[in-house]
Amino acid sequence: MESPTMEPFVDLDQGICLAFLSLMGLFLLAMMVRCAKLIVDPYTAIPTSTWQEEPLD
Repeated sequence: MESPTMEPFVDLDQGICLAFLSLMGLFLLAMMVRCAKLIVDPYTAIPTSTWQEEPLD
């Protein structure tokens, strides 16, 4: 006699949706941290190679 199969906790569509939402949440969190660092210290985000020196007369 076969044992009854248990239904999966999450079906395929719901699993894909949850995975997508969790990845989007991680991306949003990373962007929030990056923007907060930029607001706290904006000059570290500018590479020094793009700075031009003012000519002194």
